[in-house]
Amino acid sequence: MSVLPDEGVPPLPERSGRAVDLVLRVAGGLLSVVGGVVSAVLELLLAPVRVGGYLIGVAVLVAIGANVALSWFAHATVARRWAVALPAVPWFAIVALAGIRTAEGDVLLTGTWVDLLLVVAGAMTFAVLGFRQVLAVPPSRPGA
Repeated sequence: MSVLPDEGVPPLPERSGRAVDLVLRVAGGLLSVVGGVVSAVLELLLAPVRVGGYLIGVAVLVAIGANVALSWFAHATVARRWAVALPAVPWFAIVALAGIRTAEGDVLLTGTWVDLLLVVAGAMTFAVLGFRQVLAVPPSRPGA
């Protein structure tokens, strides 16, 4: 038995490796978008949570934690600086739509301190992480 690799098995062609990489990046991008939607909906559901009649603001903590995790995941899977926008855009859209009153008078973000802090903290989290990606030094390419 030899410890050398079997030379009879041809190596995978480079093209299939690129195709798999592209499929994984697209899947990661789609998961990031879905994560942004789920995060926004979850935060909107947690915004009115009260304990003993007082708002507790758990949605703000969830917004910050989830947006940091989503931004990291998007950048790690898509491997592009602009990837932070993938979860941010649907998050912004849903949160903005939640503040608009419907014809029946329904509104999800009513203007409480939790709602205002949720919008500011969530948006600032994406903004700071996006700005950090803009300022980051690009990794050097092998052989460059």
